[in-house]
Amino acid sequence: MMKLAFSSNAYMHFSIEDTIDKIADLGYSGIEILADVPHAWPAGLLEERKQSIREHLEKRNLKIANINAFMMNAVADPRQPYWHPGWTDPDPHYRAIRREHTKRCLHLAKEIGAPNITTEPGGHLAPEQTWAEAAKIFYEELMPCVELAEKLEILFLIEPEPELLIEKFDQYLEFTSKIESPWVGLNFDVGHSFCVAEDPEDWVEKMAPHTKHYHFEDIADTRVHQHLIPGRGAIDFVATLAAIEKTGYDGWVTVELYPYIDNPDDAAREAHQYITAAMEQLGIACE
Repeated sequence: MMKLAFSSNAYMHFSIEDTIDKIADLGYSGIEILADVPHAWPAGLLEERKQSIREHLEKRNLKIANINAFMMNAVADPRQPYWHPGWTDPDPHYRAIRREHTKRCLHLAKEIGAPNITTEPGGHLAPEQTWAEAAKIFYEELMPCVELAEKLEILFLIEPEPELLIEKFDQYLEFTSKIESPWVGLNFDVGHSFCVAEDPEDWVEKMAPHTKHYHFEDIADTRVHQHLIPGRGAIDFVATLAAIEKTGYDGWVTVELYPYIDNPDDAAREAHQYITAAMEQLGIACE
């Protein structure tokens, strides 16, 4: 049995409480909470707000699938609103903003009952950086967060992303081979893998020992990184779901459709109908 969630980052025009209500009304059993404005920016989240989130989740019987610690719109970095500040920025002061935010997200996950957080896979390589140099910086910045994740017993998931340090699964395997921790894992984003010409159904089995959470969105046949509602692009979701089912995965699949902030309800509804129909076709139970 798999569990289906929806990411709150499509509901940037709504409070987290209203977002919880909407996602529950649409039939999802889980929510990925954006650790950013306007939902749960941890640096400014008072205890009263955390309690409100807990109460709304309980009231609507909605579970937390993941804390999205990737996006950092609250920083308003002029270079790009959520990839920066990055793990591999040449300036250590920028890296510290990312590192300390990630620590706060781990604490937030513990406080509101989330099993894991996701983070970016390093940042953009600066013009003078080699991959090996950037990977060394990423490792050094990441390890204090890994130690905290172990202490709090929160899974710390790296999400490969087109254009960032770790784009492909072999890069993920190379990088994480140096980290000996059962609390570090992979957020397998099927759209991102498709963008870098690694069709997800071909990689599910190989990455299964590392995968702790899935992101679902579709991508056009151009493989340009633009999230689409599942069923509107070129990804073979039936083959991908069949491959996931074959591994025995029984965790969360989160639909991530942040480009649809002007009409998130319709996007979430269409995605839910498409994915549950594909699961039903394959005989996969869905919570």
